Amino acid sequence: MELSLFSRDVIAMSTAIGLSHQMFDGSLFMGVCDKIVPGLMIGALSFGHIPGIFVPAGPMSSGIGNKEKARTRQLFAEGKVGRDALLESEMGSYHSPGTCTFYGTANSNQMMMEMMGVHLPAAAFVHPYTDLREALTRYAAGHLARGIKNGTIKPLGEMLTEKSFINALIGLMATGGSTNHTMHLVAMARAAGVILNWDDFDEISSIIPLLIRVYPNGKADVNHFTAAGGLPFVIRELLDAGLLHDDVDTVVGHGMRHYTKEPFLIDGKLEWREAPETSGNDDILRKADNPFSPDGGLRLMKGNIGRGVIKVSAVREGCRIIEAPAIVFNDQREVLAAFERGELERDFVCVVRYQGPRANGMPELHKLTPPLGILQDRGFKVALLTDGRMSGASGKVPASIHMTPEALMGGNIAKIRTGDLIRFDSVTGELNVLINEAEWNARKVERIDLSANQQGCGRELFANFRSMTSSAETGAMSFGGEFA
Repeated sequence: MELSLFSRDVIAMSTAIGLSHQMFDGSLFMGVCDKIVPGLMIGALSFGHIPGIFVPAGPMSSGIGNKEKARTRQLFAEGKVGRDALLESEMGSYHSPGTCTFYGTANSNQMMMEMMGVHLPAAAFVHPYTDLREALTRYAAGHLARGIKNGTIKPLGEMLTEKSFINALIGLMATGGSTNHTMHLVAMARAAGVILNWDDFDEISSIIPLLIRVYPNGKADVNHFTAAGGLPFVIRELLDAGLLHDDVDTVVGHGMRHYTKEPFLIDGKLEWREAPETSGNDDILRKADNPFSPDGGLRLMKGNIGRGVIKVSAVREGCRIIEAPAIVFNDQREVLAAFERGELERDFVCVVRYQGPRANGMPELHKLTPPLGILQDRGFKVALLTDGRMSGASGKVPASIHMTPEALMGGNIAKIRTGDLIRFDSVTGELNVLINEAEWNARKVERIDLSANQQGCGRELFANFRSMTSSAETGAMSFGGEFA
């Protein structure tokens, strides 16, 4: 996981190397999972004079429900089931080709590519190895070739404007998408010369209604969402409500109305038809005048610790405001060990620092979700505060993540000591250590030994990435110069 974030930049560089041969009239960008699509987009935009279409693979079919999967993981963390039960659950959840069916980073990628108009309409969530998926892939290749010949597809660098990236951000809020895109979308936009920051995320979230509930924000998966009406329904609702830019170029023409249609394979030929007028299930998908929430559920958290982001759409109302002492850790394994020793049976704010891009490549701290969820279920008020990442599927535990400046860069998260009282208010966005201002300003950052992060399992190869990377809020980009 310590190499995971920078795999995005490796993919971007690999894309640029491929395109640097100067022999292509256009490109098909085939990507699905978390870092692949952002990496492809960054690389594609570095050769923005070339037209291109993004070609997804689609999600796997539904397996064991996400709620049941999470329950088994939690039982394993409590020692109530063994590895056999855990393995059976995981194999039943991730059982075929395609993206995972929960609404994490991978499926958020696919949504954003539709919102930016670089997919064929409604191509995102069609299963791999189906006749419709095959037809869409073949059509994309033919459409690109025809568009290059006829001059009807613009180069990506000309096609994608500020409004295209704002549409992606609007889609992220309307669907409750992954917090990882508070970095990846920023990085993609910067590759196009567009500057986004977390204030933009916070302000847009405040005016965009939440139209879908898919795990971890609900019980359904992306296949249920697609069956209920899917992205064409969402895009039409946003357009009709005046909440999406329609004056943009796409790979199928001008305007986002093209993306209110879904594909069908009729007698072996593709045909696009308008999305249904009503949702197939109001517990999964709703119209803009009857949303699950009036806002997108992402907040900017800020105060004397720094700036971070939180996804509150999956957090219960009674868990969104916490005032409790900090318990400070420097590694997620320390948290797990303390949990197993029974030392965390209390109200507390779990502070996990030195997890930022420069410290150790910013791994996703996904192992923290089961123990913190267990403590919350036992009635304790618990929150997480970290300069690391949580999964795109971060769920019910309130977590202010991506704290910047990170600890290694002198961030105030490294000033926090165990026992400090922290005010964590995800309703107002307040995040403060409740301490005398003069004492806080005089307190020194606590340094730790990070030598173990530098060697083994490929860490050596990523030393330059870690040393050069920009902050999480500026995309955690390792390219330096104009991009950082």
